[in-house]
Amino acid sequence: MSVPYVDVAHLTRWVTDRGVERILRELTDAIETEFLRWREFDKTARVASHSANGVVELMPISDGRTYAFKYVNGHPKNPERGFQTVTALGMLADVSNGYPTLLAEMTILTALRTAATSALAARALARPDSSVMAMIGCGSQAEFQALGFRAVLGINELRIWDVDDRAMDKLEANALELGFTVHRAGSADDACAGADIITTCTADKANAVVLRGASVQAGVHVNAVGGDCPGKTELDPGIVSEADVFVEYTPQTRIEGEIQRQAADFPVTELWEVLSGRSPGRRDRSSVTVFDSVGFAIEDFAALRYLAESVSGTAYATTADLIANPADPKNLFALVARSNAAVG
Repeated sequence: MSVPYVDVAHLTRWVTDRGVERILRELTDAIETEFLRWREFDKTARVASHSANGVVELMPISDGRTYAFKYVNGHPKNPERGFQTVTALGMLADVSNGYPTLLAEMTILTALRTAATSALAARALARPDSSVMAMIGCGSQAEFQALGFRAVLGINELRIWDVDDRAMDKLEANALELGFTVHRAGSADDACAGADIITTCTADKANAVVLRGASVQAGVHVNAVGGDCPGKTELDPGIVSEADVFVEYTPQTRIEGEIQRQAADFPVTELWEVLSGRSPGRRDRSSVTVFDSVGFAIEDFAALRYLAESVSGTAYATTADLIANPADPKNLFALVARSNAAVG
């Protein structure tokens, strides 16, 4: 039985034809829609298998009608060996019978949904007049983050910094080609000077301090993306302890996010509470807000559903024969009986 399947070639063609910024705007709204249904979901922290080289994770979620999961890895040293740091694939299924309804590559789709989630949080938490973003970390996620913030918040000026000059070269060239104004900073502190929003997205699996407290001025919104597993953080703990901190799913973020270095009862607000009006977001223009983003399955659920609706009935999807489908559901052996007889 065939299942709709979006492979890398079809997904990249879909992104190119539809337009990255259009997708990011629409996906931001799609993710917000699912966050507003927060209480309908059966939620769990992702299941992680750690090794010396990185982590392999499964991220499941269901709203009782549709089930979704994503397989994703995170291996910071992979580029040194010619591999991507992050790869992913995902699936939707019908809860009523358990049958898959979509299989898709999610390496690119995850980059899009991460940027859309960042933009969604900033739309709710950053100062409305924000116009300049510092980007600490210029790796694979950087261009997607930049385009997400331009598509949703109108940010067009970037201040970039990375310890890897080649990564800065890459981002600077791509961002200029995309029409951004780019300041190539000489340090993280320099990048943050005059920024309204600071995005951190680095790969090293360490409790690093890529953003010092002195770099964060009053009124700034910090979009902390890179700290996303135990023992991997990016911010000076003092930034977190003094800011208003917002998270996706608290039980997961306490294990994986910046708040893993805070007390177990450190107060945070979940993003869905702000989006639904249950809790305040930014208190005033001088407040420092931190979105401690680790990535949560509801975002993948939204991305997969958005993709499924967009490619349905189009040439952007193919099919994969994934489900054994005997004429008699109780006679699975019938599918192999003939081949077994022929061998005999």
